[in-house]
Amino acid sequence: MVRETVTIVNKTGLHARPANAFVKVSKDFACDIFLEKDTKKMNGKSILGLLSLGLNQGSQVDIIADGEDEQQALETLVNLVKSFTE
Repeated sequence: MVRETVTIVNKTGLHARPANAFVKVSKDFACDIFLEKDTKKMNGKSILGLLSLGLNQGSQVDIIADGEDEQQALETLVNLVKSFTE
């Protein structure tokens, strides 16, 4: 299992479009993917799970990957979240 904390920089947070993009990319990987904020942990392959975390600008969230392609998944998803600037 690998994990990295990222800060949401998008001024509108991780709203529907970026959340949908995150889920699409997540589904390309065989490993399990989760996002964790405070005490809430949600499946990274579920749009409803992501949106329910309420990730606003400045929120810190852990991206967690667990499985055979975990390192590649983590790097890809961290870079994806960092690319959401607008």
